[in-house]
Amino acid sequence: MTITAGVAAGHQATAQAGGDILAAGGSAADAAAAMVLTSCAAETLFTGLGGGGFAIHYEAATGQVRCLDFFVAVPGLGGRAPGRGQPIEVVFVGQAIPYEIGPPTVAVPGIPAGVLHLWRRWGRLPWGEVVAPGRQASLGSVFPSTHADLLPKVSPAFHVSDGIEVYSRPDGSVLQGGDLVAHPAHPHAYDLLAAEPEAFYRGDYSRAVLEVLGDSSAMEARDLESYEVIESRPRRVGVHGFGVLARGNDLDDVLGTMQAAAADMTGDPTTSPDAARALVQALRAPDRRAETTNLVAADVDGNVCAVTTSLGLGSGVWVPGFGVHLNSMLGEGELVRDGVAPGMRMGSMMSPMLAIDPGGRPVVAAGAAGGSRIRSALVQCMLRMLEHTPPQAAIDAPRLNAVPGAVRLEPGFSTEVQRALAADGDEVGVAETLDPYFGGVSALSWLGGGADPRRSGQVELHLAADLPDAPPPRQTGAGG
Repeated sequence: MTITAGVAAGHQATAQAGGDILAAGGSAADAAAAMVLTSCAAETLFTGLGGGGFAIHYEAATGQVRCLDFFVAVPGLGGRAPGRGQPIEVVFVGQAIPYEIGPPTVAVPGIPAGVLHLWRRWGRLPWGEVVAPGRQASLGSVFPSTHADLLPKVSPAFHVSDGIEVYSRPDGSVLQGGDLVAHPAHPHAYDLLAAEPEAFYRGDYSRAVLEVLGDSSAMEARDLESYEVIESRPRRVGVHGFGVLARGNDLDDVLGTMQAAAADMTGDPTTSPDAARALVQALRAPDRRAETTNLVAADVDGNVCAVTTSLGLGSGVWVPGFGVHLNSMLGEGELVRDGVAPGMRMGSMMSPMLAIDPGGRPVVAAGAAGGSRIRSALVQCMLRMLEHTPPQAAIDAPRLNAVPGAVRLEPGFSTEVQRALAADGDEVGVAETLDPYFGGVSALSWLGGGADPRRSGQVELHLAADLPDAPPPRQTGAGG
């Protein structure tokens, strides 16, 4: 068995871009790069050229798995201290969460460098063909209803500066589902990326970034010029006879959590109180928020790539002449940790991952969006997929999220499970429907593909690679 060739992503335009690249003979890396760039135009509430991310890539010819870190870096190599950001308040699931926006919150972006590195390392189509779908999306992409539902909640970071025009209708009301989202200057950024990608760190674009940030930001030319993508070997844990691989240094230790949940959980947590309790225990963590998106791609030659990117909440600062919204990572307190110095990477919960069979061949590729829900969403969906559940069914299944003193559930958990969790002293809340709060997962496995309806996801499948079957994994009852 091997991963089905195709793509899965959080937006129709993103998935279509990847599918078109595969149909044109592109590799998984080509498709993933094109999808990232398309998401930067079509999924601008979650990501953008001013953000950062992580990737994991499997090369079929060598069996080599590599992780890419192109997340944002802390500015200040020149010694300049940042000013204070502008405090705002955003409410999610009834909880007011403080953020800061403005120039002082902008960290050094990594997406332009990361996508270029991914393409140079494993791509095979011309660079211009990889960038083209993103440019097309920048002219105008459908704004999904799930994005429209989120927009009023994040309005303080988006309906400022150039965002007032981008996220409003001509009559001044906010964008609605089905509208087009575009920025008049955004195509210029894609034109420059196609012709001169280095200019995003040393050239016209980088100078425009520094000019709009001004002296209240710690960022200077040296910060941009020094940025580099970090390539590393993944960490691996064993789960139900598979090897599960990811970068391993995420803030939430998703690999360790998955291993613990797999060891302690027997049965389906939606119906078994004991399984639900074991899952809650493994997932218990503080609640945090960050906007992210994820995509996966696999080509007919067996190469596989998963990428997760983020803009943070968004700084409310757009790069003049290029229409790029810059990240707000330095304004998100849960990401700013002691001991992080200028030039170092900021921490993140993002963790795209692969599962491999005993022969070293990939059987699942997945990633998740949703800040602190990345871990809970990935753990629950990956365990289901490794138990032979097709990706879409695993993603559609109800999820839970555990925070101190409370467990939040989607509809579908039995009354017995809800009563057992409440008896343990937790406040149990049940959402009315499947909710974006519980994360957005996209995945490919040997049983097909899946994309999260919570984030308007979409899948496009292609002919599977003609590879020999692998021994089936050990079957258990964990994870449903």
